[in-house]
Amino acid sequence: MEDVNSMFNRMQETWLPILMQYGGRLLLALLTLMIGWWLVGKLNQGLLALLARRGVDPTLHGFLGSLLGIVLKILLLVSVAGMAGVETTSFIAMIGAAGLAIGLALQGSLSNFAGGVLILIFRPFKVGEYIEAQGMGGTVSQIQIFHTVLLTPDNKTVVIPNGILSNGSVVNYSRQETRRVDLNIGIAYDDDVKLARSILLELAHADPRVRKDPAPVVWLAALSESSVNLSLRMWTGTADFWPTYFELQELAKERLEAAGITIPFPQRTVHLVQGRAPAAAN
Repeated sequence: MEDVNSMFNRMQETWLPILMQYGGRLLLALLTLMIGWWLVGKLNQGLLALLARRGVDPTLHGFLGSLLGIVLKILLLVSVAGMAGVETTSFIAMIGAAGLAIGLALQGSLSNFAGGVLILIFRPFKVGEYIEAQGMGGTVSQIQIFHTVLLTPDNKTVVIPNGILSNGSVVNYSRQETRRVDLNIGIAYDDDVKLARSILLELAHADPRVRKDPAPVVWLAALSESSVNLSLRMWTGTADFWPTYFELQELAKERLEAAGITIPFPQRTVHLVQGRAPAAAN
């Protein structure tokens, strides 16, 4: 019994002063961590509400919220470590060394992250727009931190890393309100060009989707091997581009053929010349 009592007394003499010295700090640090974690969540919610009120692109909400949360939580952990008695200089140096090692190991991912930041800041495209990049075309479905997701017209999902997307050429088909529709049609050399031009212009003026300003025009685009190529150029709303193109192309063929104008296919005339066969060698 005396051994147990003496051991208990030694523990009291050893640990009690330590608990008295550091227990208050640990309790205060734990309380600060809990309250701080709660405040970080509230700040995130406030930021998302502010972005929604300002009409900021919804794609940007999650990115900024995640970034703010990570930064504030790191600062909170450093502060709590200092309150608990941990040497913050060493702690920060350790975080810096770990960040450097992770950065070297994930260079490609960091490049994609930086590309995502540039896309969200400069906004060369946004969700819902049709773009062409890296040899692929589709409607932007998502702009995530590391990659952008496109949905092709035939319902394929294309994932493009933000790094190469931010450093390459991007064609945005949806940014402007209007687009020019070029309808190229070839007629036979014997056909009346003026009649064909008037038929095409009549089609364009009769379609309500075609803008009056700039007015539709028909140019003689080329004298090719098998046809005289006419180009009907008209302006329409971006959303009406493809319906206008396909429907007027079909109507143009019907109206031109009804007027007796031929739409020729590539053909070649071959003349055979008969002559004496060369004399046989002796």
